[in-house]
Amino acid sequence: MATAGSRKGGRGRKALTAVLDNDANISAGKADVAAAAGILSPPQKAKRATSKSSKGKAAAAAAAEEQASVVDAVSELQGMLEKLRLEKEKAEEMVRERDEVIRRKEEEQGRLQAELKKVQRAKEFKPTVSIPLVKALIEKDQEGEKKKGKGKAGHERKKPCPAYVLWCKDQWNEIKKESPDADFKEVSNALGAKWKALGAEEKQPYEERYRQEKEAYLQVVGQEKREAEAMKLLEEEQMQRTAKELLEQYLKFRQEADDDGDGGDNKKASKKGKKKKEKDPSKPKQPMSAYFVYTQQRRAALVAEKKNVPEIGRITGEEWKAMSEAEKAPFEAAARKQREEYQVEMAAYRQRKQEEAACQEKEEEEQKKIMKQEALQLLKKKEKTDNIIKKTKEEQRKKKVSGAAAAADPNRPKKPASSFLLFSKEARRQLAEERPGVASSTLTALVSVKWKELGEAEKQAWNGKAAEAMAAYKRDMEEYTKAAASGGGGGDASPCTSSSASS
Repeated sequence: MATAGSRKGGRGRKALTAVLDNDANISAGKADVAAAAGILSPPQKAKRATSKSSKGKAAAAAAAEEQASVVDAVSELQGMLEKLRLEKEKAEEMVRERDEVIRRKEEEQGRLQAELKKVQRAKEFKPTVSIPLVKALIEKDQEGEKKKGKGKAGHERKKPCPAYVLWCKDQWNEIKKESPDADFKEVSNALGAKWKALGAEEKQPYEERYRQEKEAYLQVVGQEKREAEAMKLLEEEQMQRTAKELLEQYLKFRQEADDDGDGGDNKKASKKGKKKKEKDPSKPKQPMSAYFVYTQQRRAALVAEKKNVPEIGRITGEEWKAMSEAEKAPFEAAARKQREEYQVEMAAYRQRKQEEAACQEKEEEEQKKIMKQEALQLLKKKEKTDNIIKKTKEEQRKKKVSGAAAAADPNRPKKPASSFLLFSKEARRQLAEERPGVASSTLTALVSVKWKELGEAEKQAWNGKAAEAMAAYKRDMEEYTKAAASGGGGGDASPCTSSSASS
């Protein structure tokens, strides 16, 4: 049972079959032994030789294929290298073009920056020419008149009242007493009727008063008009002087700007900030608060401890907050004392400024008077020049008229020729005979050369002839003038004198 169970439960073994010692098994065993020993049979040797030859052919074919693939790879690599070379040349050309464009842009940018600097400098032209004093004084007077006149353009001088208005002012109250309920129209009609009924003797005082007021008004207005004209003339002269000075400054500025633009492109532009308002050095400084008094006292100790500014501010702020009112009291008292001193100094400063303003106003008035005198002198000079010009023009016109009248008189003696003209007539006649067909300008030049070559004795002979002709001309002119003055006229004087001389 046990044996049966063990058989069922376990794997059974098969019985080994006996190997027969037949011829096939024996030959197979021998073949295996021979193969193991390396001994081949003739068929096996032939088979192996065939396989070797096929393997050699396959290897040769593989080598040829490999060589062909290598050649193809090399040729492909050469093509790729050629392509890369072309791409490299193209890239280098593009880089060169880009560098050229960048260089041109930099040059253009440098040129534009130089032009911009010139333009900026031109915009920053700040002349040092002051406004003409005449214009400043006139503008100041106009502003003062506007303030006094509550915005009006200026003060207008009132014209004098006519005689009728002066009389109406005196009679108005009397008419109102006679008829208090009368309105303006009724009073005006009554005054008009009453004025018409007045005689010349009753109107005379009012007319005389009006005449005197009108003369005074016209005199004042004429003086003011003359002063205004003189001031305008002085202002024009000062403006011309200022314009000339301004032009000189601008030309100098342009020259400096051009020089800076040509040789100073690499210079850094200076920082230009807003111009700070000038402070008055004589003005008292603002007093410090109690906290700043404490900070000023505490700063020395904190600086000795090598604390920086932010740390000093933070430490003093914390200490001030932590202090009690009793500890702050000394600093508040010191600040209060400084404030009182500041108020006293400011009062003195304001008083001093008012005195300076009054003194400046007085100086301006004096300057204005001086300038008015200068303007009036300039106006007188201009009027004198205008009168001289006018007189000269009138004299020239009269002279021209008298000259034309004299030229029209055929009996007026003619002025004789000079010594050179006398010589020129004779020399020209001789030269024309010697050189026929010569131009007139050439003859004139030859005559001048001959006159210069003459000796003193020869010139003296021609001068003598000219002197004799001039003496005769003077005698004739005296006789002509006497005859014209006698009232007979130039045209009738000659026949009378000739007839008397013949008789």
